[in-house]
Amino acid sequence: MDILTPDTGLFIFQTIAFILLLFVLGKFAWKPILNGLKEREDTIEGALLAAEQAKKDMEALSADNANLLAEARSERDAILKEAVAAASNIVEGAKEDTGKITAKMIEDAKSVIENEKRAALADVKTLVAKLSLEITEKVLRKELSDKKAQESLVNDYVKDLNLN
Repeated sequence: MDILTPDTGLFIFQTIAFILLLFVLGKFAWKPILNGLKEREDTIEGALLAAEQAKKDMEALSADNANLLAEARSERDAILKEAVAAASNIVEGAKEDTGKITAKMIEDAKSVIENEKRAALADVKTLVAKLSLEITEKVLRKELSDKKAQESLVNDYVKDLNLN
């Protein structure tokens, strides 16, 4: 036999074996392989859809976070402004109270000083009057120790009384 001449029996047998192999593969192998590929395709498509949904959710969360951050900053600024205003009011109130207390203390001190001044002047006047009386008494005793001086003094007083 020649290599180039076909053998019909072998050809028929190989064709039948090939068709039988295609039938067995189609019955048992192609369907599970195609089902596996279909499942894998569905899984990949589901994963892509889930990833797309996750991306959208992340964008929404990012926008929400940005909004929340902006709100938190504005609330912080408002709270800081209120705190500064409250502190300023407290400081102003304290200054006013301190001014009032200081003015009252100064007024009270002036009043005490004035009262002490009057009391000191009264004491000085009393002391001067007392000393004047003692000096006058001593001078008069010395001057009136003799009879002639007493008569002269009485005459002077009488003249003064008549003149007035």
